Order: sequence, then structure tokens, then C-alpha cells
Amino acid sequence: MNAAGILLDTGPLVALLSEHDANHARARRLFAECVPPFRCCEAVVAEACFLMRKVHAAGPAEVVALASRGVYTVAISAAEHWTNIEALLKKYSDRPISFADACLIRCAEIHDEARILTFDRDFGVYKWARNRKFELV
Repeated sequence: MNAAGILLDTGPLVALLSEHDANHARARRLFAECVPPFRCCEAVVAEACFLMRKVHAAGPAEVVALASRGVYTVAISAAEHWTNIEALLKKYSDRPISFADACLIRCAEIHDEARILTFDRDFGVYKWARNRKFELV
């Protein structure tokens, strides 16, 4: 069982909620192995809402409902970290880094948390606090 505080990326969140997602069973298993709340950022929530809207009309509300139930918490406000996020986007400009990815890297730095629930292989390349590797859950 993984302790609370694991970082949460968009892919597993969407897969958990969408029964038609190829990673649905995997996401259910991973979420069951972890203690909530997960930590994420506004960008992850926004991406998940956008993608879930494509699944069905109530999809965005389902994303928000998980936060209401304590499954995840927004653990970083991008407005307080523009300079750091900009630096991360520049550092990894040779990769398909998203704003959400950069925010999660910054969240790892703030909360000293290496564990991340993600399906994004780029987190195997990204480093936080300059040279620390992520532990992919």
C-alpha cells in the first residue's frame, strides 16, 4: 500500500473514470493500492475535465466529485510559481512537456514527493529538484 501524497497525473485520473479507456482496469488497481489524497494541480484537473467531456456530458463533474470526496487535492497554485514553471517548460522544450507536467514537477519540489501515478513515460526522464528521479507508481 502506497502512503498518501502521491502525485497524480491526468492519464490515470481519466482512465479511472472512463470504463472504455484502455487503462481503466490498471487505473482501478493502482488507485486501490494507494491511500488518498493524491496531490495534483489545477492543470491536471482542467485536462481531465476536458478529456472527460469527450467521454460524456457529466464527465467534468465526475472529475470534480473525486476532489469533493477527498480522492485528490490541488496541492499547488500555478500563480505562485510562474518563474519555476517557465524554467521547467524551457528545460524540457525538447520533450512533449505540458503545462500540467511542469506543474507536477514543481509540486514534487515543493512537497518533496518523488512518487507519481502517471502513464506518461516522460516522467522517467523528467527530474525534480535538479537531479532527482520520479518513482513511477
